[in-house]
Amino acid sequence: MLEIVSDKSWKLLETCPLKTEFDIVKARQIVRQFAKEAGMGIVDQTRITTAVSELFRNMYMYGGGGEVLVESGIIDENNALIITCIDKGPGIEDIDLAMTDGFSSGQGMGYGLPGAKRLVDRFEMTSEVNKGTTIRVMKWK
Repeated sequence: MLEIVSDKSWKLLETCPLKTEFDIVKARQIVRQFAKEAGMGIVDQTRITTAVSELFRNMYMYGGGGEVLVESGIIDENNALIITCIDKGPGIEDIDLAMTDGFSSGQGMGYGLPGAKRLVDRFEMTSEVNKGTTIRVMKWK
């Protein structure tokens, strides 16, 4: 699996294990708080919180949980809030298909991953079957 690596210049703000539904709520609140502290307006706070909420739920439901890293750093000359979601679940067999509106591997409507991508400024994903999935989203401040 291709690894999504953090830049050494980024600042690690928080790590959050994601093992229970309570952890989803807690991690979402942490992201919202850091977005607020970064000076994001309410609309951007809502966008990043909505995007990661979908990713956290997918990690929990399909990936068996995992770990979330919340960082800040400079991306393309922009101050950014950076959230990385790492799971060791079954992986995604076809990323292009998973990123298609309306496709769902489970019971959902199939708008989660592509919808999350539309809410952030940058979206990166890597996955390998039987090894897991890593998704990083970034929102400019």
